[in-house]
Amino acid sequence: MRKLLTLVWALAIAMVLTGCQSAYYGAMEKVGVHKRDILVDRVDDARDAQSDAQEEFKSALQRLDELLQFDGGELEARYNALNDDYESSKSAAERVYDRIEAIDDVAQALFDEWQDELELYSNDTMRRESERSLRATERRYTSLLQSMERAAATMDPVLSKLQDNVLYLKHNLNAKAVDAIRGEYRSLSNDVDLLIREMETAIQESNAFIESMQEGSQ
Repeated sequence: MRKLLTLVWALAIAMVLTGCQSAYYGAMEKVGVHKRDILVDRVDDARDAQSDAQEEFKSALQRLDELLQFDGGELEARYNALNDDYESSKSAAERVYDRIEAIDDVAQALFDEWQDELELYSNDTMRRESERSLRATERRYTSLLQSMERAAATMDPVLSKLQDNVLYLKHNLNAKAVDAIRGEYRSLSNDVDLLIREMETAIQESNAFIESMQEGSQ
């Protein structure tokens, strides 16, 4: 019974959220802001969030490197700085995932609307041209989404390793603990390098997608 109620609540929440989004898109359209415009804005926001995430993860890696250079200085201050950067990296990762979800929501709404409107054409040539444009946009979007999701996935192992290091140091804040995590630095550095490369690819794809959408609206 409890599982059934949980499922009902989940479905109800999903319906409310979907309704809110539909109402939002409808309200925006009334003031001249269409789903296409919202999609471009959200891709732009996601691109900025990815760029911010790059910087946060690079900063966290740098903090860990500084901590590993510990030679009798103030270890607690270095730990606190590392912990702050870890928390900032985690927040940045959440923003990236949120932006991707927001992009996909409006993209699917746009494509559904576009598909439905194909049936309204009386001119077959215009309908075919619009359909070709729709399919091309869907392909570009699919490539963009895959690139963003691939880049986002690289954040998870970095966050996991950062969390392990922060937790370990939290309860073992001494030179011996620093030595114990020193061997993890190279692996973490490699993961951050991969993250940065994938983020750069996703950012470039975002720029190309935005440009193509803006050209298509002219």
